[in-house]
Amino acid sequence: MRLWKRGPATFALIAFVVLMVSVLLEPIPIAGFFAANVLAPLLACGLLYASLAADRGDKPRITHLAAVFAAPLSTQWAVVAAGLVMLAAEALTGWQLAGVNLLLPVQDAAALPATTVFAVYTAGVVASLPVTFVPMAALFDGESIGRAFASSGRAFALNVPALALLGAFSLALLMVGLATMGVGLILALPWVAAASYAAWKDIYGLGPARTP
Repeated sequence: MRLWKRGPATFALIAFVVLMVSVLLEPIPIAGFFAANVLAPLLACGLLYASLAADRGDKPRITHLAAVFAAPLSTQWAVVAAGLVMLAAEALTGWQLAGVNLLLPVQDAAALPATTVFAVYTAGVVASLPVTFVPMAALFDGESIGRAFASSGRAFALNVPALALLGAFSLALLMVGLATMGVGLILALPWVAAASYAAWKDIYGLGPARTP
């Protein structure tokens, strides 16, 4: 919250752009899958860059949306790969519980039982915990894909209770966002990103992070 308070309107605008990219392009075959699972996660890094700026005493800016594209391609793929871990868990859960292929566009989530929707997102959040710090390790520490995943995995193994609490916090915010027809996600996404950034700093014992 401390980081978010330094630029709530900017954080909200970044989240809004990320959501619109997914919502507007998702119905389009191939392009929709790319937007939801490659472009949107990369743009969402703007929330991490905004958190970094706030932590350094600077103002979050809308230009942080594009900051990730100045990073090496391998770094960008580390971010995408971390997101695909969550996608795989959600897709497997959706298929096992309801026979729904979440890898195809235009899935009618409203037709799914609430318990299935909750289970799908719970699986995604749980799967994301071991890779929570991959984007920060790759973007801010310049780690390779392998080292970023290994570092994040070790941090998770040593801090399971704390990251489980972060996961519960993230899931609760996500559910509130979905219950408000997505409007609440404009607040939920920045709060989760800022909390993840703060957790990364605390667990890794860092001062203000370096810019890449």
